[in-house]
Amino acid sequence: MNIATKNITLNSEIFTLTNQRAAFWKKEKALILSDLHIGKTAHFRKNGIALANHIMKSDLERLSVLIEYFQPEKFIVVGDLLHAGDNSDVDEFCSWRNQYPDLQFCLIKGNHDRLSAALEKKLCLNFKSESLTIDGFTFVHDFDKNLTEFQITGHIHPGVVLNSAVKSIRLPCFVQTKDQLLLPAFSEFTGLDTKNIPKGGKFYVFTDSEIHEI
Repeated sequence: MNIATKNITLNSEIFTLTNQRAAFWKKEKALILSDLHIGKTAHFRKNGIALANHIMKSDLERLSVLIEYFQPEKFIVVGDLLHAGDNSDVDEFCSWRNQYPDLQFCLIKGNHDRLSAALEKKLCLNFKSESLTIDGFTFVHDFDKNLTEFQITGHIHPGVVLNSAVKSIRLPCFVQTKDQLLLPAFSEFTGLDTKNIPKGGKFYVFTDSEIHEI
């Protein structure tokens, strides 16, 4: 797996974007990602739609490589860690999580994160809240126009359409505006929203090997 990176400046802080759908904040030693949707494949299988479970395995393998690469002290999930409550995929995620007992696990609740007390304990969360503010940056699942701090968000699964003379392709991206960094969905088993993304921002589009600003 190739890791391509691009440093950007947000309110005088350096954040590193990656082509693996995550960002790293060096000062806080924090790996930041959104929309893993753990349990989505198991949920589909339960409802009669045959899907291989290698999709989630691939997501977790990418996450392990990023942890090895950046050596973070914490990882912050900006919502939708889960897709549909507790199921067999969540068991697999918890087994993966147990490989990193010293890594602080912070969850910003998303619209899919319906956690019972038992499930919250099972996930071994160090922190769970509707939002988290660190040094003027607020992590929240969906952009909140009532907040004054710079927001790091998810939820939208942003993507762009690139047109050529031969064909059009849709690619995931980060979006940076004056008051927001919108993260791509970390899971590759998600759709892309090319319409409801912030206007007037910078788009960082990535492939398996590169990141381009457009």
